[in-house]
Amino acid sequence: MHFCNLGICRARWIAKPLAGTFFALALAVPSLAQPPADTEFEATLPPLDVPPLDVGAVESTTPLSGAQIDADPALTTPLEPLGSVDLSPATVPDAQRSADTESTPEIAYSLVIRGLEEVGLEGRFRDLSALLDQGRSAENAAQISARADEDQMLAERLLKEQGYYDGAASIAISPSSKDKSDLVVTLTAVPGSRYTFGSIAITEAPPEPTELAREALALQTGDPIVAPDVQAAEATVAVRLPEQGYPFVEVGQRDILLDGETHEGDYSLPLDPGPKSTIGGIVMKGDPVFTSDHVRKLARFERGELYDSRMVDDLRKALIATGLYSSVGVEPQRTDNSSPEGTEPVDLLVTQNKGEWRTLAATAGYGTGEGIKVTGSWTHRNLFPPEGALILSAVAGTQEQSVNALFRRSNAGKRDRTAQAGISIARQDFEAYNARTVSLNGSIARASTPIWQKRWAWSIGSELTATRESRLIPGTMDRTNTTFFIAALPLQLTYDRSDSLLDPTKGFRITARLSPEAQKRSSGGFDGYIRALIEGTVYQCVSDGLVLAGRSRVGSIFGVSRDDLAPSRRYYSGGGGSVRGFGYQELGPRDANNDPLGGRSVTEFALEARYRFGDYGIVPFVDAGRVGAGSTPSLSGMRYGAGVGGRYYTNFGPLRVDIATPINRRPGESRVAVYVSIGQAF
Repeated sequence: MHFCNLGICRARWIAKPLAGTFFALALAVPSLAQPPADTEFEATLPPLDVPPLDVGAVESTTPLSGAQIDADPALTTPLEPLGSVDLSPATVPDAQRSADTESTPEIAYSLVIRGLEEVGLEGRFRDLSALLDQGRSAENAAQISARADEDQMLAERLLKEQGYYDGAASIAISPSSKDKSDLVVTLTAVPGSRYTFGSIAITEAPPEPTELAREALALQTGDPIVAPDVQAAEATVAVRLPEQGYPFVEVGQRDILLDGETHEGDYSLPLDPGPKSTIGGIVMKGDPVFTSDHVRKLARFERGELYDSRMVDDLRKALIATGLYSSVGVEPQRTDNSSPEGTEPVDLLVTQNKGEWRTLAATAGYGTGEGIKVTGSWTHRNLFPPEGALILSAVAGTQEQSVNALFRRSNAGKRDRTAQAGISIARQDFEAYNARTVSLNGSIARASTPIWQKRWAWSIGSELTATRESRLIPGTMDRTNTTFFIAALPLQLTYDRSDSLLDPTKGFRITARLSPEAQKRSSGGFDGYIRALIEGTVYQCVSDGLVLAGRSRVGSIFGVSRDDLAPSRRYYSGGGGSVRGFGYQELGPRDANNDPLGGRSVTEFALEARYRFGDYGIVPFVDAGRVGAGSTPSLSGMRYGAGVGGRYYTNFGPLRVDIATPINRRPGESRVAVYVSIGQAF
């Protein structure tokens, strides 16, 4: 029985009797007695007292005369001092060096691999091979030999990683049969028998953590001893036990005892689980961003619960999501106290490092029919602690200008709950209507964020709006300005099963909006009505880099006639976020001046093929939509637009440029529509 040191094993040797024949080596020892002398033989030898050879006599060198020495001045010139001698190496001109290099051809070689394909390792060997990584030629044979030695060790290492502990590899280098100036490197691997697990044991731990660790280890008797699997299993132990009440677990150094006769290995893993722990207090350290009371509002656990590292990591992510930290850490600290249940309460140490609380941001976009729009904002995320943000924003565009102020309290009394209130003043000059609006709004919501994408999200809001708008007078076909006072209770519910909030590749989303509203017109009259809209999107990854995306939207307004409804509250279609190929709000019924009237129902569909290559992408698409004067959505009279878009993917989302054209274009409609913005169309 022997033990191999293979990266996952500790060296240990077990001696066992070896069957076989013992051999003895006999050494002949000469006798100490002197043999009789041979006088005749000794007489032929030279006498020992011959004087030594005169070397000077052998060298028949004639000494130089004084005249000869004087005739050669080089022999009488004093030597130069050592400090004046230029000891730097002689330089070779670049042209000569280049010529020398070019005149020395490289040695081409090929690699033949035997024995690795049978055990499924040839592909990985080729990926890591020094002979293949450095090309198929070298400057000299010594380089080829050095690479071959590396590959021999690589092959043996790969065999041992997969449990072939008796495996060996050899290298042979020979001239090519086709071209004698080329070489053939042949690597031959002999895997031998594959070792499997014998007994598997967790040692040095009490029964409960031993059982938990054995369940997490996921190694079974009879399985091959594969080094990456062993390491992954031990890492799982180190992860699972902190999830089950042991935050201070330490996994020791494994032992695998190999038996060369049975080709099995007995595995043992020492474990120090530390104390079983419950969650105690929260201790703050570093910059004063939050108090421990506010941190507790973000936690999904209560004091006294069994320690679970997943919940602790969840708290850390929630702190990061506030956007108020440059870095933040949450780690357990021992208290050395003991509870009656035999567990130890541990404190959570929250290390805070304050980040930048103020942000300046700007976006810009362009769309046919809605012109240029630039949006800028200033945000202070903690002006009213804790997490009370003030956001000031403005929109400057060719058809829309507005200023807005918004107060937002994140994690308001409860994690993931956001309360906000705002005021906005806007001026809009569209083909469909002109409006001068002042609006007050507020809401309580549970919304998704890029860090926490929630399956269910909702919003309950309120809105008070005073708006002066131009509208068409039925019968006279004249436009007049009317002031509307509107009260609304907008509600929204979203179910999200997509894999990303900003750039999904699979899954779907469904969003439903319902807004009971009441309006009072300055011209007289009071109306109560309901605006309803449901939208669904679906994403399917069909191949590497190609995603099919679809969208449908259906809306209805009932309880009021279209002409009595404020133009800004009607449904419109057309534009970059709707039906591309048409101008903004261009689809639907029109008045005598060919201006859009809007409607009480809307139906839209869109289909995209998003192909991404590196940081770029191309997106062909087809959109469809209609707006109806009645409140019932319909497919009758659908209009279609088609086009292609380009994407440049940045770390904050894709930059989108879409070019589209209407199908069966009508007089007055644009031939080509262009849309530029940030983010996918849906």
